[in-house]
Formats: sequence, C-alpha cells, structure tokens
Amino acid sequence: MTKEENEKRLSYLKGIVSRLPDKPGSYQFYDANKTIIYVGKAKNLKARVSTYFHTEVDRFKTKVLVSKIFDISYTVVNTEEDALLLENSLIKKYNPRYNVLLKDGKTYPSICVTNEFFPRIFSTRTINKKWGTYYGPYSHVMTMKTVLALIKQLYHPRTCRQPITKEGVETGKYKVCLDYHIKKCMGPCVGKQTYEAYQKNIMQAREILKGNTRQVLRDLKDEMLKLSEELRFEEAEEIKQKYLALEAFVTNSEVVSQTIHDVDVFSITSDDKMAFINYIHVNNGAINQSFTIEYKKKLNESDDELLQLGIVELRERFGSKAKEIIVPQEVDVELENVTFTIPQRGDKKTLLDLSIMNGKQYKFDRLKQAEKLNPEQKQTRLMKELQDKLHLPKLPYQIECFDNSNISGTDAVAACVVFKALKPSKKDYKHYNIKTVTGPDDYASMKEVVSRRYTRLIEEEQPLPDLIIADGGKGQMEVIRQVIQDELNQDIPIAGLAKDDRHRTNELLYGFPPMHVALKTDSELFHVLTHIQDEVHRFAIEFHRNKRSKRALHSELDSIKGLGPKGRDALLNTLKSVRRISEADLPTLSEILGPGKAKIVYEHFHASDTTES
Repeated sequence: MTKEENEKRLSYLKGIVSRLPDKPGSYQFYDANKTIIYVGKAKNLKARVSTYFHTEVDRFKTKVLVSKIFDISYTVVNTEEDALLLENSLIKKYNPRYNVLLKDGKTYPSICVTNEFFPRIFSTRTINKKWGTYYGPYSHVMTMKTVLALIKQLYHPRTCRQPITKEGVETGKYKVCLDYHIKKCMGPCVGKQTYEAYQKNIMQAREILKGNTRQVLRDLKDEMLKLSEELRFEEAEEIKQKYLALEAFVTNSEVVSQTIHDVDVFSITSDDKMAFINYIHVNNGAINQSFTIEYKKKLNESDDELLQLGIVELRERFGSKAKEIIVPQEVDVELENVTFTIPQRGDKKTLLDLSIMNGKQYKFDRLKQAEKLNPEQKQTRLMKELQDKLHLPKLPYQIECFDNSNISGTDAVAACVVFKALKPSKKDYKHYNIKTVTGPDDYASMKEVVSRRYTRLIEEEQPLPDLIIADGGKGQMEVIRQVIQDELNQDIPIAGLAKDDRHRTNELLYGFPPMHVALKTDSELFHVLTHIQDEVHRFAIEFHRNKRSKRALHSELDSIKGLGPKGRDALLNTLKSVRRISEADLPTLSEILGPGKAKIVYEHFHASDTTES
C-alpha cells in the first residue's frame, strides 16, 4: 500500500469515527477482505474508538491492528452491561484475529442427569441438552468423581443403558442385573423400587449437584425424625446413614460461612501472554463450583478488560444470577442489580484469596503441562526469570562459573564450566594450572584465571558470556569485576553465590556494591544456580585430584635412579599405576623396559625381599 493509499484509508476511517455516537455499544473492525478482525465494547463509542487513531499511540500491537483496519461498524445498546454481553457474543461467533483467544478446555467433563423414565447419572464430555440436564463442567476431575461416588452411595441410580419404559416395567419385560444383587441398584426395572421413590432420590441428587447440600441435609433429618415417630426404625436407620454420609461430605467440602449465600467470586492471574480467570460460586455457605478459563492475549489487554470478559463468559456459562460479585480490583463495568465487592478482611476476603490461589495453581499446572511437551520452554522461562531478577540487558543464554582448588597452596588449579540455555556444555569446560600465584591465595588465583580466559576469548573473537557467576561472595565478585571492567574494558554482568557459616549456599548476589537478590532457596531457579555451582566445584576438585595423583605417581618413579622419562612413561602407559608396577614380576617389567632397567625397577620395589634373602 502506497503512502497516498494509506492516507486515504485513514481519512475514511477517521470520518467514520467522527460520526460515531456518544453512547454505549460494540464496535467491529474489518480488514481489506471485509473480515472482522477485532470486536470491542465501550461506554462511549466515539471516545473509545477515536483512541486507536491518536498519533501518540505507542503500543506496537495496537499500531499493527490499526494498519489492518479498512472499515468500522458498530451497534448501539442501552447499557454498558448490554455492550459487554454483545462483545462477548460477537467474539465467540467470529473469533476475530486480534481479540483475546478463549482457551478453556471445552472437553472438561460434566455430570449428566438424563430425561429417561428412570434417569441415569453419569459423567460425560459430550453435551447434548436434549438428552438431559448437565452440571459442570468440572475442571478438577477428582471433585467430580467424589460427587458421583457420593450420589451412587446415597441413591443407587441405575447404571444399565437399556431404555426402560413404564409399560415395560408393568409387563415384566426386564430382569435385574448384577448391580441389584450386590446392592448397587434397587431394581426399579422390576418394581423392586417404586417410580416415586426413585424420582425422589434423583431430585435430591440434583440438589446436591446444584450445591444445595444443606437443604438436602435438612430434608433427610426431617424424614428421619418422622420415620422414628412412626416407629419405622429400620427405614429411619437407612436415612440416618445417608444423612451421616452427606454430612461427612459437606464437612470435607470448603465451607466458608453460613451467612454467605449465592455469591460469585472472580480473580485474575496474568502474564505477558496469558490470563487465567478463576470463578467460584458460593451457595448456602459452601463452595459448589470452581472453574478456571484462560485467555491468550493479542493486544496487551489489561487485567480489567479481561476480567470483564471472564465475568460475562462464566456467569453466562453457569447460569449464575448472583447479586453480589467479589473481585480483587475495581471493575469498570456495571451489571444490572449486581453489587461488586472488593473485600479487605473476613470470610469474603478468604474466598477471594482461595480464588486467587486456584488461579495461580491452574497457571502453574498449565505451565508444567506445556513444559513436559516442550522441555526447552522451561529453560527459556527460567532464563527469563533470571533476567528479570537481575535486570539483565538480554537473556542469559551462556553462563560461565569459576572455582579454585588447592591444598595449602600446592597443586593449585582452577576450573570454568559453561552452561548454555541452563544446560552444561561440557565441550566448553576449561581447567587451568595456576602459574603466577604462590601459596593459597584464592583471589589472586581467580584473577589470573579470569584474565587468561577472557583475554584469549577477546583475541580469538569468541563469544563472551551473558553472565559470569563467582563461586563465592563479594570478594570473588570484586576480583572478577576488576579484570572484566577495569582491565579488559568489557561489560559482562557478574553475580555471586554466597555460602552461610555451614558452607551451604544461601543467597544470590548481584551488582556493585553487591546486593542480595530475593530468591527462595527452594525455587527452581535457585536449584539451577546451585547445580551450576556444584558442577564447577566438582570439575575443579576432579582436576585437582588428578593432578595431585599424577604428581605423587611421578615422584615415586622419579626417585628410581637409572630410570629415565621414557622408561617411566612406558611403565605408566602399560601398567597405569605405581601399585601395579610395584607388584609386577621381573619378566613383565623386562617386556616393557628390557632386562637391565627392569632389574633396577624390580629391585627398587623389592629391596626388603632381597635383604631378607
């Protein structure tokens, strides 16, 4: 599109905006193909739509949207609530490209109570309302299974799939199945249980599914007392067992307060890409519904905008008519005869906290599920978390960590391990013999190694790390800083892992002067960082141990007069250790060294044997 064409397009759109009414409604943006690409709602259509065409719009995604708009339509409604309902309806109908995408797992199971002569109760993921009434969906399958198990325990609804009719029962068409014999069905198909008794059980089961458990408890108690007064004690005992089972279920459920009735609770948990909205419904003081939906963001939508959509979507889905809605923040919408409450304390605040906790748990579960399918996603998330914690200029893809190892200054060595995408890159590991330091001076050793490594990388034009981690506290960090910044004039972020008095890593340090970075010691990121620390420590210790062993081995063979370097290396290459050399017989040594030098070596290790003989 040429500049002239774009100016013509914008002029046309601004002309439409100038004619928009100052009333509530929904607006739709169309692309060049007359396809709806965005649906929005507004208290004031003219004021809201005009904001898209302000020259100071600085959000990249909004600019992209505006560049795709070729036409605008709108629908005026009476109230803001109607605008919100219309927006939700149009988004679901057209699924516009730039609107948030609802990803709520439409295959969550529900519980169906069929419309049959003797209704069945079962779980299903297929919704066909002509077959029965559906309760749910249940985002927590175990909750659904618990409710189903309770209903089966209390009321024994039939599980057979044969179509039972009144005429079939009267004519004796059916026979009892195994469930009847094991007392899981009362045999309504053969008249062992009357139609009225079966329907009464189904009615009570429906009340439980609606969450009206306390009303069912009251009805059961009244029936139990009535049967007792009529001296029908066996029947009263059966009712009592049902009462106790239901009471135990209610006790184990989340009971909030006997004073809270018919209340909706909403909360939102979001990040840059997704938003998770949790819904809890409370009736008669107990939670009878909890569900979470997720939205995929397209245009940096605010939490307020998404919460509005979620409230409308979930209330419509579950048919809620609650007159009070508990929310965590101000919601810029008015619903007819509905009060919004932002609790600060008490039972309602407890409910809100519970909703927030459920939303966060759902987000965590979805994240874990995605990371199982794509393990690299976890590494990226942790690198992003580390970047945010340390305010790094870019993602810390390559991390390098240093450690020293020596015993009283002898056999001093150092090691560098390299992690890429938080995974060890062992081919890039390096170990160093300390050359310029005498005695146990960890700071001087660290300075030598860091200088040698990065001087070489710079000279060879190799990529430098995104983050350097010192296996130590402020002192080690300062030594590395002196080399990187003062001597090599490089700007590489430096962090440190400090230990407590019991030599356990307990904090992450960053910056100069080094500051403690808030990071839980049981978090995934902290475990990754301590793994890097453990790895460099292992690598340094292993190199130090090998060097010490080699020195001990060489010093033993060097003390044998008449055995030169070539003979010593030949023995080590063949027999591998001083112990095996000392235990070798004369013919074996002769094959390696020849008879003359073999005799010298043999007598060195067997001098005591010669003396005794």
